[in-house]
Amino acid sequence: MEIGNFFKLLRKYILILILVPLVTVVGSFFLVKNLPDTYVSHAQIATGIIDASRHLLDKDASANVQEQQVLSEFSNLMAIMRLKKMINQVSYSLIIHDLSNPGSPFSKPSKSLAEMHEYEREHALKVFQYKFEHLEPLSLYNSDESKLNDLLRSMKYDDVSLRKELLVFRDDESDFISVSFESDNPQLSATVVNVLCTQFIQYYTQTVKKNESNAVAFLSDLLDKKRDTLTAKTAQLQKYKIDNGVLNLDEQSKAIFAQIMTYNDKKQEAEKDIASYNGAVNSINNKFSPTDREYLESAMSKYNQVIVSTQEQLHIIQNKYIRSNYNPVYKPTLDSIQKALSEQINLSSDVNGSSPYAAKDELIKQKIALEVSRDLAKNSVKSINDELADLNTKFNRLVPFDAKVKTYGFDIDIASKEYLDVLNKYNETNLKSNFSIKLIQVEIATPEAPQPSKKMLLIVLSALVMLFVCVFALFLMFYLDNSIKEPAELVNKTQLPLLGYVNKIPGSQPDLKKLWDVENRDKMKHFKELLRSVRFEIDQELRGEKVIAVTSMSGGEGKSIIATSLAYSYSMINKKVLLIDGNFNNPTITHSVQPQLYVEDYFKNNPYDNQEISSSTATVLGNHGGDVTLLEIGSEGFVKSRFDDLKARYDVIIIDTAPLSSLNTSKEWLLFANKTIGVFEANKDVTNAQKTHVAFLKSLGSKFGGWVLNKATFDKGNRS
Repeated sequence: MEIGNFFKLLRKYILILILVPLVTVVGSFFLVKNLPDTYVSHAQIATGIIDASRHLLDKDASANVQEQQVLSEFSNLMAIMRLKKMINQVSYSLIIHDLSNPGSPFSKPSKSLAEMHEYEREHALKVFQYKFEHLEPLSLYNSDESKLNDLLRSMKYDDVSLRKELLVFRDDESDFISVSFESDNPQLSATVVNVLCTQFIQYYTQTVKKNESNAVAFLSDLLDKKRDTLTAKTAQLQKYKIDNGVLNLDEQSKAIFAQIMTYNDKKQEAEKDIASYNGAVNSINNKFSPTDREYLESAMSKYNQVIVSTQEQLHIIQNKYIRSNYNPVYKPTLDSIQKALSEQINLSSDVNGSSPYAAKDELIKQKIALEVSRDLAKNSVKSINDELADLNTKFNRLVPFDAKVKTYGFDIDIASKEYLDVLNKYNETNLKSNFSIKLIQVEIATPEAPQPSKKMLLIVLSALVMLFVCVFALFLMFYLDNSIKEPAELVNKTQLPLLGYVNKIPGSQPDLKKLWDVENRDKMKHFKELLRSVRFEIDQELRGEKVIAVTSMSGGEGKSIIATSLAYSYSMINKKVLLIDGNFNNPTITHSVQPQLYVEDYFKNNPYDNQEISSSTATVLGNHGGDVTLLEIGSEGFVKSRFDDLKARYDVIIIDTAPLSSLNTSKEWLLFANKTIGVFEANKDVTNAQKTHVAFLKSLGSKFGGWVLNKATFDKGNRS
């Protein structure tokens, strides 16, 4: 489908496209002429959400507020304003005014309000005032309050009616929320906006204050609990240290560990000395014979006892010196005893001077000194081991103390952190509660002048809507119309060639007898031009052949007119034409022309006078009609011979056959035709039943000359 055809359809129904919107305009004028004027009141609320001057005490005042968070906060505020409880406050305020001031109501009293008695008015006024003060809705389960709700609906003061004309929106990207209301009363519009803003600010402020107070109270209680917990944990740690004598575990453990390391060093040094002393003594002993050792032991026995006694004293002092962690107080005594021990050893050496072994007195002196030093080292090792054992015991006793103290310390750290977090949150919340953002109505709604009249706009809009409806309806007609209007569409749907098209003959059903009379010359002019084009195309297809069969897929498509017109057209170029009416079911040509020759007579199997009856260049061979077919009149061979005779007499033979829907009645004529022409009426579709006829025409192959689109109504300039 082409858009040009749609515009053609619009031109066809141009009167409807003009008259229907015109009638709509007239009807709209009478409907809207009595519409009252409308008044719009407007107010603004400053929220402080993005106003930096109102965030000076905020912790994150310098940080940019997230856009999504801002949108969420504004959406939340506007949603609260649209709550039913907020709209109910407006409804109560309006009805209270009308009940209190019956002389100057906001709206014309409804039937329900006008029929109320005085006591009913007083009762309704008390109920509405109570609901307004306590911010309560009307209960529809209560019959009395349900009637009052019906009263609000009758006055159009209910939440549904008010929401229709109420607008709540944010002014672009500003900090303001705008509220506007439209009605036919300026006082009503201003009252609705102001009451809604006032009640919303009051409700929101109370809600925020209540939430902040609850938060501060909760944090205060939580802060006391955390403080008590921290105090209890600290006292528990102090009690444990007192009970176990713990001062400073870190310092104590470090001191004991340092002592252990010092004693370990001393022990290693003493063990090294013992090994060296033992080696030296053994070396000296090996230098004496057994007799020398016996003499020496007997001569030195009384001196050795004195030396042993001095050594024991030296061991005692040395042990105290080691246990005191080498306290310098014991150092003089230790040195004095060592000096005495040295003198005693020297004395024992002098005694050996009278011995025959005086030459070895120096070795003896060294041996005794080495033994004394070895004994001192051995005694120091024992003392060091005892002290290390005591220090390790003390160190091991500190481990469970340290673990317990660290556990208490960890608990105190957690309790302290929790306390500080709650304290910071409490201080922050308390500060914000004292300096929280407050909503402010910066612009009060006042009665305004009436809005520009929308009557003309409504009238124009109604005309445009109706015009659109009409155009849309025509478009649906055009879109759903599958009928064939142009030759190209016929070719696309049937996949068969096209010879041409002829226009629809103006006027009523044409009369074949008067079709070519002088009085019809003007209306047949365009038809003749198109017919000449079709005749030319047929001549190209015939290529010297003479017999043309004109058929269609169904009756009433105008094939008889096409056949008659072709016969007339050929006669105009001085060709002898024979027009055969082969439609026995509907012999239209026969009835119109009343010929002298008939098919039933000519094609019978009997002698026939072949002499031409008429000298005219166009001869018509009619039929008597009835339930008969061509091959029932004469055999195929005989009919063929007759056609051979006719071909010799005439230049062109045109057969007007029955439509293909009559089955063999039409197809029998096609057996003797050189070319078959199909006539298709424009503005019709190829039905499913006709698809078999299209297939039959395709089966004819080259014998099918092509289609002639009849009764075409498109403009010549729009031809595809």
